Amino acid sequence: MFLSPTRGRGTCDSSRRGGTLLRLCSMATKSKRPYTIVRGGKLLDIAKRKAVAVDILIKGDTIAEIGRPGLAAPAGATVIDAKHRLMHPGLINAHTHSPGNLAKGLHDRWSLELLLTASQWAHIDYSLEDKYLSAQIGAAEMVMKGCTAAYDLAAEFPLPSVEGLSAMAQAYEDVGMRCMLAPLVADISFFEAIPGLMERLPPRLRAEVESFKQAPWKVTTKQMRRALQKWPFEMVQLALAPTIPFHCSDDFLIACRDLAKEYDVGIQSHVSESKVEAVAGYQIYGTSLTAHMDKMGLINERFTVAHGVWLDDDDMKRLGDRGASVAHNPGSNMRLGSGIADVRGMLDHKINVGIGTDGANCSDNQNMYEATRLASLVSKVRGPDWQRWLGTEEALLAATEGGARALGLHKQIGKVAPGYKADIVFLDLQHINWIPTNDPVNGVVHSEDGSGVHSVMIGGRMIVENRKILTVDLPKLASQAVASKARRAPLTGPAKKLYLQLEKVVGTFCPGLAKEPLHIHRFGASQHAH
Repeated sequence: MFLSPTRGRGTCDSSRRGGTLLRLCSMATKSKRPYTIVRGGKLLDIAKRKAVAVDILIKGDTIAEIGRPGLAAPAGATVIDAKHRLMHPGLINAHTHSPGNLAKGLHDRWSLELLLTASQWAHIDYSLEDKYLSAQIGAAEMVMKGCTAAYDLAAEFPLPSVEGLSAMAQAYEDVGMRCMLAPLVADISFFEAIPGLMERLPPRLRAEVESFKQAPWKVTTKQMRRALQKWPFEMVQLALAPTIPFHCSDDFLIACRDLAKEYDVGIQSHVSESKVEAVAGYQIYGTSLTAHMDKMGLINERFTVAHGVWLDDDDMKRLGDRGASVAHNPGSNMRLGSGIADVRGMLDHKINVGIGTDGANCSDNQNMYEATRLASLVSKVRGPDWQRWLGTEEALLAATEGGARALGLHKQIGKVAPGYKADIVFLDLQHINWIPTNDPVNGVVHSEDGSGVHSVMIGGRMIVENRKILTVDLPKLASQAVASKARRAPLTGPAKKLYLQLEKVVGTFCPGLAKEPLHIHRFGASQHAH
């Protein structure tokens, strides 16, 4: 329990548990005192695979000093008792989609291409309030499960809006979480993008999907520029996300490249996520998707590949040579049947690797502990050479430092160290997840599932304390989600019906593309039926 005798404004109550008086004080508002001292906790040293007893002095939102227990602190500093707590850097979600949170658990068996087909059903008629609500649900889940920052690729149809992006950004700031928010954009619809798919649709369905058309790229670029010109948020920054290379015309890709350079922001794009994507890329460009993006001048140290399951060695070398990142999403890759990414190959080619959950409509949760565990485990089914499996140290570094670099915030977050923001997760060492405690790095990656999170600090401010999120009214959030679903029900019913009709075509045509020969293999089975 945190004993917090000195606070700024907040709510406090007292209760007796086990004969001991516990004073619980909300820290959801920042203390007026400039200093906070965290005493009695054990700080995880990932490289040395041990937890060391330390005190941490925080000035404002930044770590000022880390020292032995008894570290001197200025008079009047807020004192946090972290006894029986393991402290580690906040996990960083390198890839998610906040609009997907209202579609959590919506459907079972769908591939990436079926998921894209279902986009109207999953996200139909989102109001500004729905966009805020969906982002708030995801942010609340992430912080409660030890994640303090995310790269959010957020789609609005038919094009992004300053108002929509601002609503989502406000949700993150209200929760108290950091975010790199990237409008997810395209100027070619899914049905137009996949070679031969539109022609396969019967005329009636072809007419239906005409309504799925994206806005012209010049209009979308103008909207993104508007947002970048006057962005008022502090904890939420902007990036760009041309969704899938061949869903964007070359003119649009070039516009995204130039806009990112002009405003010094990053770019993240879904590249070779599925075999269908990889095969389609060769059919359209005559090269891999990575090679085409490089030809367009997009790949550099601010570029992140989402998924990258079907990257080959040449792609990896190209990304590594350019200093790019990959956001590895092992749960979603399995959930959508996309395959098993070669993360060891990525690391061998000096690619920065982060870990992501993907959206809740295709991973069904926003649990970075689960995603990190899956990153470790799935590497072990790629083959019997155990020395090439991903180690827990590598997985945890990807979930912290790797994610920070992908967000472009590696000089601010991803470590608990002087000069870095005070984004710290406090795990309860008396929770069953930690009884007994052996190797703490193994414990975080393989044993922790989020239930052992006691408290979460972001920028020196407690967002979660004693397993309670302080910035969100969860019962109210639940009722708002119910109301949103009810309001949209008259439209989601017909949209689902249309999806089920399209599923019959997409669900046969795209697996046919996936059976085309390719020089690499990333499926879990040794071969798939032709």
